[in-house]
Amino acid sequence: MAKTIAVIRGDGIGPEIMDATLKVLDALGCGLVYEFVDAGMVALEKHGELLPQATLDAIARHGVALKGPLTTPVGKGFSSLNVALRRHFDLYANVRPAISFPGTRARYENIDIITVRENTEGAYLQEGQTLSDDGEVAQSLVRNTRHGASRIVKYAFDLAVQKGRRKVTVVHKANIIKTASGLFLDVARGVAKEYPQIECNEMIVDNTCMQLVMNPWQFDVIVTTNLFGDILSDLCAGLVGGLGLAPGANIGRDAAIFEAVHGSAPDIAGRNIANPCALLLAAAEMLDHLGMVEKGTRIRDAIRATLEAHDRVTPDLGGTGTTETFADALVERVWQRK
Repeated sequence: MAKTIAVIRGDGIGPEIMDATLKVLDALGCGLVYEFVDAGMVALEKHGELLPQATLDAIARHGVALKGPLTTPVGKGFSSLNVALRRHFDLYANVRPAISFPGTRARYENIDIITVRENTEGAYLQEGQTLSDDGEVAQSLVRNTRHGASRIVKYAFDLAVQKGRRKVTVVHKANIIKTASGLFLDVARGVAKEYPQIECNEMIVDNTCMQLVMNPWQFDVIVTTNLFGDILSDLCAGLVGGLGLAPGANIGRDAAIFEAVHGSAPDIAGRNIANPCALLLAAAEMLDHLGMVEKGTRIRDAIRATLEAHDRVTPDLGGTGTTETFADALVERVWQRK
């Protein structure tokens, strides 16, 4: 039975890497039907708004979306559309795998870490952000709730069980932020008792950063709050070669959005040299979510084989290929496994 998903092509390099990704999905024979909808600068130009209601309706109707990168200005301008989507659909779990692939410029090998980040509260609240009239004092609110902490920690432990993982590391700063981070840690300790088969340890966030650089192989699943998870998941991406290999999944009860977590890279947009791996790996996560685990595995295996062979890969991976030729190499390997 065909499954329809919403597809947001995105800004900058988004359309190029989305075309490559859909080409591979079509070669897999996933039976997916695409409803293309707009968000970001493209939506602003076409519809006069950054996040049209029609886009929100399509995601709600289908329950699954595949999204290219959207432009978010730094410091000023409109707020993050990614944050807006997460809040609108209550996509409380952000899941970021960091897996080593051959043929990259990564400094580490055999990394396999999943960061599970609370996605809707913590330090990323618009409410409570103030700037004094004289511009001298800025203030932000950090709010964690027992409900929010409980559901994200349970999600992390359930994911560990589902994927056969052995350990969950709870990352916090309860030694200093005794209320907001202390609440998260207290809830995590209670949840961990419900999963005696999974080893659980606790680690302060600054020590976690150091340990990830010194000995990343000690980590399996990391669960933490919004800001810490945002930082740590990018650090983990750096262990395996950068954001070009970093997929992201935003999961809620009624909807899920899968995305490349890197930016829209306007400096190389339209040049056909963007690396599509992050969005392809996000698509593999989407297939897992839809129960097509074997097909998701085939995407990962094709990427691994193509990188190992250094076959038509893009310049950021040390090759002379294009976005399109990279996709063609992946399609050939996907077909070989049929």
